[in-house]
Amino acid sequence: MSVNPLPQGLSPELLSTAAGRRAAADLYRALLLDDCLPFWFPRSLDLQHGGFLHCLDRDGTLVDSDKSVWAQGRMSWMLQALAATPQLQSDPRCADWRRWAESGLNFLRRHCFCEPAGQMYFHVTRDGRPIRRRRYVYSEAFACIAFAAHAEWSQSEESSHIAWDLFRTFTRVNFTPGAMPPKFTETRPLVGLAPRMITLVTAQEIRRRLGPHPLLHEWIDRCIHEIETLFWRPDLDCVLETVQPDGQISDHFDGRLLNPGHAIEGAWFILEEGRFRGDDRLIQLGCQMLDCMWQRGWDSQFGGLFYFRDVFDKPVQEYWHEMKFWWPHDEALIATLLAWRLTGQQRFLQRHCDVFNWASEKFADPEHGEWFGWLHRDGTRSSTLKGNLWKSFFHHPRALWMCWLLLDEQTVGKTS
Repeated sequence: MSVNPLPQGLSPELLSTAAGRRAAADLYRALLLDDCLPFWFPRSLDLQHGGFLHCLDRDGTLVDSDKSVWAQGRMSWMLQALAATPQLQSDPRCADWRRWAESGLNFLRRHCFCEPAGQMYFHVTRDGRPIRRRRYVYSEAFACIAFAAHAEWSQSEESSHIAWDLFRTFTRVNFTPGAMPPKFTETRPLVGLAPRMITLVTAQEIRRRLGPHPLLHEWIDRCIHEIETLFWRPDLDCVLETVQPDGQISDHFDGRLLNPGHAIEGAWFILEEGRFRGDDRLIQLGCQMLDCMWQRGWDSQFGGLFYFRDVFDKPVQEYWHEMKFWWPHDEALIATLLAWRLTGQQRFLQRHCDVFNWASEKFADPEHGEWFGWLHRDGTRSSTLKGNLWKSFFHHPRALWMCWLLLDEQTVGKTS
């Protein structure tokens, strides 16, 4: 099942040539289709109740039959993104990918909406009985992009309507004062980076699938402006995770917390918008965010990205702050390669090679395929899990898919 990487890994010298870029593109494609995808499918399909089973151990053994609503939307979206990829249109598996995605969408429709509010659950049983609904509304964003992808290829008006309803629900709850139960009291109010990031990328994906719309443009502009003016702090060389409503730092554990992987993910969302618009200012902003959070996050001793840092280099209270999680490394793969393709600056290419080579050595499983999810600081494995309520067929395949397309000569130079 597994795919052996290039013997010497990736290097700037390799990627500086057309032949090297073709080899790297072929590698990313093989890692996606021959290493990651077969780990998840068809074993993740729930043929009894529909949707996806995704809490999997190293060899794909089912550890827990509960279902994350996040995963149902994310996995449905990822399957449809593969099926919509021009380079895969002749692949006979496309019909299966779309059929499997529809199983996830049908499960979402039948079981995952908490009516009459129109919001969604976070965690349900295998047969769809609700277990948890959380105060935040990210299930809605991931279901939104899945239904938008379905509306694009199926021309389903119902799926388009659901996608738009979910987007409006997501933005209403996140940005209307009082619509979401507060995480903190009014003693120390804070606002977060995450809602701005996810609104931005969700609006970009709806635009990609359903076409431009003034509401999407309005939300994209608003979120980029708030990320730039509230969370991006060039004076401190960082992107903050939470701030006071006026953008000032709350000098306490929560207010000082940095999440390098999260900020690097937000950086590539902005880079992608700069690419779409041909806007050099946005590209520069995304590169600046990537630069500072790479410096904050990369572990110079052991390699890999720390999970949490403190803006003033004080101790962090979360005990997993030094661990290396899979998803920041996937986001860094996308961000560094996209920054290099947009600017040609060699430091981004070197970082891309560094994160690919480190992650390929530490996260990859040559025996069973896919990546492990959680490592100790020194890169040793913390758990054999490859799927749980947060990790599924999403971050890793998305990174492999995007890096393949960024290196593929048929795709380079095209906007999203």
